[in-house]
Amino acid sequence: MKLSRRTMLKAGAAAALAAAPSVPQAKAASNAKIMNAVMQGDLRSFDPIWTTANISAYYGAMVYDTLFSIDANFKPQPEMVGKWGLSEDKRTYTFELRDGLIWQDNMPVTAADCVASIRRWAVRNGGGQMMMEYAKDLSAKDDRIFVLALKEPFGLTIPVLAAVNTPDCFMMPKKVAETDPFQQITSHIGSGPFVFNEKETRPGSRYVFDKFTKYVPRVEAASGLAGGKIVKLDQVVWQNIADDETAIAALESGEIDFFELPPLDLLPQLAAHRAIKLRVLDRSGSIGMMRLNCLHPPFSNMLARQAMLYLINQGDILKATFGNPKYYNKIDSMFGYRTPMSNDANTAWFKAASDFAKAKQLFKESGYNGEKVIILQATDFDFMNNSAQLIAGWLKEIGVNAELAAMTWGEVVTRRASMAPDDKGGWDIFTTYGSSFGLGDLVSAVSLQANGKKGWFGWPKNAEYEGLRKKWAVVSTLAERQAIARQMQALAWNFVPMVLLGQWVSPAAMRSNVHGLIGMPDIIPFWNVYKS
Repeated sequence: MKLSRRTMLKAGAAAALAAAPSVPQAKAASNAKIMNAVMQGDLRSFDPIWTTANISAYYGAMVYDTLFSIDANFKPQPEMVGKWGLSEDKRTYTFELRDGLIWQDNMPVTAADCVASIRRWAVRNGGGQMMMEYAKDLSAKDDRIFVLALKEPFGLTIPVLAAVNTPDCFMMPKKVAETDPFQQITSHIGSGPFVFNEKETRPGSRYVFDKFTKYVPRVEAASGLAGGKIVKLDQVVWQNIADDETAIAALESGEIDFFELPPLDLLPQLAAHRAIKLRVLDRSGSIGMMRLNCLHPPFSNMLARQAMLYLINQGDILKATFGNPKYYNKIDSMFGYRTPMSNDANTAWFKAASDFAKAKQLFKESGYNGEKVIILQATDFDFMNNSAQLIAGWLKEIGVNAELAAMTWGEVVTRRASMAPDDKGGWDIFTTYGSSFGLGDLVSAVSLQANGKKGWFGWPKNAEYEGLRKKWAVVSTLAERQAIARQMQALAWNFVPMVLLGQWVSPAAMRSNVHGLIGMPDIIPFWNVYKS
C-alpha cells in the first residue's frame, strides 16, 4: 500500500477538487445560524470519560459542562462552580454550584451529580487518580454544596479539576455517572451549551448539535475555555467526510464552513482562496506518539521497547504526512515541545536514531522469537496511516514479524482498550497524537502515567517513576518541578512508556465569514462562534 500523502496532486490539484463530489447531507452553509464542520474523524464513542479520543472530548465539551475551566492564560477559573473555599489547614475544599444549572431533561444539576461524576472521571484521569489518593471524603452536603476533604494538602486540586487533558472532568447526571468507568455510557444528557440531536444524527455520516436554549452562561466574557459560553448558532453539524479532497471541495463551494485538518499539501491553494482563511487553533502543536503494549511479548520486555527508540526515524514519518519542514520538528522530550518541563535527559538514543543494527541487537537480547507484532493502522487518518506503514516496514527490515491491522480510527479507539493477547483481539502497537501543551502537565496527562493497568493504553509500569510523578505534584516551585521532570525522563527513556514520533502544527481552514473560534489545546469549542 502506498503512503497516503497526496503526491498525485502536484500536477492536478485543481482538477481533482473540481471533480470531487458534493456533500449531499450538508445544510446550506449560507444559513448564518447553522455551522457545518468536518472534524478530525468519526465520532465512535459518546463517552468522553471512557476514551481519551479528542473527537469524544470535543463532543463532551458540546454536551457537558465542567466545574472549572482554563482561561486564555491557562489559569483555572470556576465554570459550574459559583463559589468555592479552602480551609485554613488546606485540607478541605467546599464547592457551591452557581445558579441556573439544569440538565437537558429539565432536572436540576445537584451536588450529588457532581460527586458521582468526579468519582467516575478520577478513575480514568491521571490527575484525578492522584487527587483521590489524597482524598478522605468526597460528599454532597445539600443540593448545591459538596465537599472534598483531604488527608493532607494537595495543591493541584483546582488545576487538576480544570485541566484540559483527556479525559476532561465533565459533569453528568448521577444515574449516568454511576456507570462503571470501564464501560461506555449510552446517555446523551448533559448540562452544557449544546443538546445532542439524536433524531437528525446519522452515525458514521453526520452528528447534529442544537443550541440548548435553557443553558445559562456565566456573566464573564469568554476567555479560553472559561467564562461565558454564549451560543450564537442554532445548530452545529459535524459532517463525517473521510476523503480530504471531497471536504476541501465542499469548503470551497460553501457546503461546509470549517475543516479541522486540511491536508498541508493544499494549504497554499486554500490560502489563496478569497472566501477561505487559515488559522492555527493550538499553537503548542501536536505530539505524535507510538504506544507499545507492555502486557504481552515482545514489548513486555523492556529491551524490545528500547529497540523502538533506535528504530524510529521521526523525520521520515513527519515528512510522509506533513511534507513541509516549516510545520514540524523532531522531539526528544516526553514532556512536550518547548514546554517548561521539556528537557534533554537520557536522550543519547535520539542522537543515534535511526540505528537498525542497534534495534535488531536489542530485539535479539530481549529474547524475541518471531512473535507476530500487530500494528493497528488507522487508514482514515493520514498521520496514523503513514506512521503505521513505515513502522511495519522498519520492523520487517530488522527481522520482526510485523503485521498491519487496517481499520478506521474509530475502530482503533475501541480495540486499543483491549488487554487481551493478539490472538484474542489484542494489539502490540498503535500510533496517536496529543497536545504538546498537555504533555507539560505531568500529573493529568494520561500518556505520562506508568501505573500499569490503572493507566492508559499500553499500560507501562514503573514504581520509581510514579513516585517522582507524585513528588512533582506537591513541590511548590518551577525549579523543583523541572528538576524532578529531568529525573522522570532519565528513568522513562530506560523503561520506555512510549516512543515519540515528532511535533507539528496544523492550521484549520474555515470560510471567511466564520468568526469567534477560540483557539485552545485539546478542545475546539463552538460557543462564541458566529457567521457574518
